[in-house]
Amino acid sequence: MWYNSKMKPIKFPRDEQNHQCSIEWWYWNGHLQDEKGNRYAFMDCLFQVNPKKAKIPLLQIPLERFYFSHSILSDIKKQKFYPHVDYASWLSSDSFKRPLLFVNYVDPSFFNGYTVSVMEKTAPSQYHIKTANFDLRLISQKKPLLEGENGYVDIGRHSTYYYSLTALKTSGTIRIGKKEIAVTGLSWMDHQWSNTVYVNDEWNWFSIQLKNNIEIICFEYRGEENKTSLASISYADARTENFFDVRFTPLSEEWISPRTRARYPLSWRIEIPEKKIDLIVKPLLKKQEVIFGTINYWEGPFKVAGTMAGKKVTGQGFLELVGRASKYKAGKFFREAFEQALKSIKNRK
Repeated sequence: MWYNSKMKPIKFPRDEQNHQCSIEWWYWNGHLQDEKGNRYAFMDCLFQVNPKKAKIPLLQIPLERFYFSHSILSDIKKQKFYPHVDYASWLSSDSFKRPLLFVNYVDPSFFNGYTVSVMEKTAPSQYHIKTANFDLRLISQKKPLLEGENGYVDIGRHSTYYYSLTALKTSGTIRIGKKEIAVTGLSWMDHQWSNTVYVNDEWNWFSIQLKNNIEIICFEYRGEENKTSLASISYADARTENFFDVRFTPLSEEWISPRTRARYPLSWRIEIPEKKIDLIVKPLLKKQEVIFGTINYWEGPFKVAGTMAGKKVTGQGFLELVGRASKYKAGKFFREAFEQALKSIKNRK
């Protein structure tokens, strides 16, 4: 069902680099804690697009490659959410030029200076990511998980190459305000690239890390013409399996954004009947909406509990909800951006 004769097999470390395609991203998330047991979560994503082909709103730029980045830091105890949305990321001349993945990029701001960010592979199975809010070292505990068995998910005109690093032992520091905090934890990495155009389709995406050393990535994608579900599982012994009968049921808990009025279902039941997997997902924070121009999505950490073949399991993960109807229009976006610029200028005086 998922195999395509035109696909090229994914090879490492070559395919950790960038590709000639319409859209590509390197995505990281993780759960962290400090020495006192306080919990945090983060997300970091660098996007590469061909604006002529991807046709993303607000990015109609006559360039073949354009980069932008999003990151999130969440303080779970204080229920605080710190998003960074950068509309342009400028890469150093040696980015993507080394044998291993290396990207050094700047997210400029006319009002608040700039941040030098890094995303790199420093040795086999070892990575380093740095943004304004965190500086983390990550060590992969397992081989890459190739979604759909071959690392190519074929859903027609939105097909994508796709692999994940599902268990990244993590250490480093996070920054909240002027305070730096040492943290450790477990992270996740996704890398996707595709020749497709942007459409306002809808998907519900889950990365799940269970305490029994089993990880699951599963999603439900709704396009104009089709609906697709997939679950890829990485077991404790590094075996992998893929399942196409995956059932997602939204439960009662939801959050309505005060800015976009979008409705986000945040608690879910996930069932994979063939493996007798039945899980309940509940969010750790509710206010986790990211706004990128006129595009809105919800991204945040959750806890998970349930059963696998009759045995109880618990764990953690991340949820991404894309394509929810929004009342946030371009006029409001530009007005808020102007107000934020004035606020930044005032704070610097």
